[in-house]
Amino acid sequence: MDFTLPDHLPGLLAEMDEFIEAEIRPLEREHIQYFDRRREFARTDLENGGIPRREWEDLLDEMRRRADAAGWLRYGLPSEFGGRDGTNLDMAVIREHLAHLGLGLHNDLQDESSIVGNFPQVIMMSRFGTEAQKKDWIEAMLTGERSMAFGLTEPNHGSDATWLETRAVRDGDEWVINGAKRWNTGVHRATHDLVFARTSGEDGQAEGITAFLVPTDTPGFEVPYYWWTFNMPSDHGEVELNDVRVPADAVLGEVDHGLAVGQTFLHENRIRQAASSLGAAQYCIDRAADYAGQRVVFGKPLSVNQAVQWPLAELQTEAQMVRLLVYYAAWHLDRDHHMEVSDKVSMANYRANRLVCEAADRAMQIHGGVGYSRHEPFEHIYRHHRRYRITEGAEEIQIRRVAQRMLKFGRK
Repeated sequence: MDFTLPDHLPGLLAEMDEFIEAEIRPLEREHIQYFDRRREFARTDLENGGIPRREWEDLLDEMRRRADAAGWLRYGLPSEFGGRDGTNLDMAVIREHLAHLGLGLHNDLQDESSIVGNFPQVIMMSRFGTEAQKKDWIEAMLTGERSMAFGLTEPNHGSDATWLETRAVRDGDEWVINGAKRWNTGVHRATHDLVFARTSGEDGQAEGITAFLVPTDTPGFEVPYYWWTFNMPSDHGEVELNDVRVPADAVLGEVDHGLAVGQTFLHENRIRQAASSLGAAQYCIDRAADYAGQRVVFGKPLSVNQAVQWPLAELQTEAQMVRLLVYYAAWHLDRDHHMEVSDKVSMANYRANRLVCEAADRAMQIHGGVGYSRHEPFEHIYRHHRRYRITEGAEEIQIRRVAQRMLKFGRK
């Protein structure tokens, strides 16, 4: 059994660091208000529902443009889409590495924007789109000409997605959609919303749900307000659909089999979120250990106290175990169908997301009052990553998935 990284990765990470220092850090320093103690307030349009300021999103667009021109942005995509056929293992190592560098324009936590993009929507379109849809969508999404929000969660249904109440009925060559969505992330700028609606079957059945590409300017598609959340800015809209009409070719994937589209999105995101959480956790652990060695209290370094040593040693041990788990799950994803390894992805995701919250909290504690301040990044890291213990599959649901596979209950 070989635990070394693939030969190409160490050199790749070094090249990536050089690109960050040459192209991204100078741009970041020109707009430092988005990264220092002012970050949340500088990024947030406080008078417009708490959504991201356009100037902040324009800066992210410029970062992505530079990364794309340098050949980094599409690294994890197939070569047919301008990518470099990066594997899931590659992406896990890269995402951990970038988050381990700390806060910065190279890999923003709040917006999930990175010099190496995570494109679950592109992968969904590649797997489920028609040839016409692929032609219209894939390059347009990569350049920002088109964007897709994700409308699965509803006011009364989150993890219980098979019970969603949004309905779509066929009317000639069109579908008519009625319902509501919640936490519709990114809808403030999206050109389209991927809306999941029941088209047949009974509540609780996986079959009978269809995914629709709905233009956000369609009559009857309304965003009455945005949710203000623990981490800001917040781009999670409440969406209402009243007699929204879309053509038959707005269906993504097969009619009545839309949950397969949604599951692809979730699995692609979960393993990379796990890697990012691991990297951010290791950043917090390293910073706390460094501070404990330098901070002198009662005439001696803080690090000589077992009350400081032991929690950090526990976190370091947990980080190493999670790292092996993340790499193991990513390695399996490169070899097996994503549903066959969904339990391993769930293990990696919920453990990594829990770890980073514990690491950020411990870093705050060891830094004392300074750690609690916005002059250090730990509060930002905690608030961002805390959401992943709820979103895209609450950790309880992911633990249940592990139990389901282990104890052989539920759907085959």
